[in-house]
Amino acid sequence: MARSFKKVAAFPRAAGALASVATAAALTALWVRHRAKKAERDNPPAGRFIDVDGVRLHYVEKGEGSPVVLLHGNTVLLQDFIGSGLLDRLAERHRVIAFDRPGFGHSKRPRDRLWTAQAQAALLQKALTQIDVERPVVVGHSWGTLVALGMAVDVAADVRGLVLISGYYYPTARLDVALTAPAALPLLGDALRYTVSPLAARLLLKRAVGAMFAPAPMPWDFFDVMSREMMLRPLQIRAEAEDAAFMIPAAAHFRPHYPEFEIPVSIFAGAGDKVVDPESHSARLHRELAHSTLAVAPEAGHMVHYALVGEIVDAIDLMTADQDENRIGPQGAIGDAPPADGRLSTATAAP
Repeated sequence: MARSFKKVAAFPRAAGALASVATAAALTALWVRHRAKKAERDNPPAGRFIDVDGVRLHYVEKGEGSPVVLLHGNTVLLQDFIGSGLLDRLAERHRVIAFDRPGFGHSKRPRDRLWTAQAQAALLQKALTQIDVERPVVVGHSWGTLVALGMAVDVAADVRGLVLISGYYYPTARLDVALTAPAALPLLGDALRYTVSPLAARLLLKRAVGAMFAPAPMPWDFFDVMSREMMLRPLQIRAEAEDAAFMIPAAAHFRPHYPEFEIPVSIFAGAGDKVVDPESHSARLHRELAHSTLAVAPEAGHMVHYALVGEIVDAIDLMTADQDENRIGPQGAIGDAPPADGRLSTATAAP
């Protein structure tokens, strides 16, 4: 009799505990939703919108001249190219278009398709066609390099050249993918993205960004330019998790195509990159691409484009020299400003 009483008494306690957990989860979800809506109000769109295949894409456009397309990596927004200074420097001579990739910033990410690198490349190429962009140089950073590769390999696009920064090009085992992937799953992922994931990301975000810049310091105003709250929204957490899950398959898909590349490719990496090993990816890709150059910054990490703005601009200017020769006078000639001594190690593959 005593045992039966204990079992009956334990049931209300267990039910009460479950009710408390459910209530806490519901309140957390409401708070997360409120913060996400507030973040979008506090950080209105910086550019324009275009609707492509039922997807609303946000992009910023600046400057005139030969077109350059900027594709940001995982975690960040298009403001990454504003904070690094790359967008403004390029806009002095080029028509620059920087996209929020699907699910990031103010761009939508509907659930009616798998957002592989190839799917994103096809969508962005259609967007470029709508806004009359032809033969662009495509610049990709980190995960954005996979979309850039997709635009050169899988899409019927006339890409003038690629600039690949801190990219992941060969399939390898990744612990971060295994840790991130659950947030991409239906149902379970939805629960995580409105409860545990935003809270954990809030605690870890500054450290994670610091590791992306290391061994260089994170710019003191990074989170002034790149809204922390926009990066913590459930929609963006889903986009980040899905991108992570598709990263290895994308690299495996593109790998057989590298020997076929005929367009110029400029590869940039930071020697201290803690996210993607530069020797296993950037240096290896350079050895495989006939028409490529490689620049490695010894004191930079994954966010090497903050350190090498001038060198990246020079590489793009060289790719577009025939288009821009009528726009560039003698005092603005390409290649006038070499990098500082000891700043870069460079290599060029023989065509």
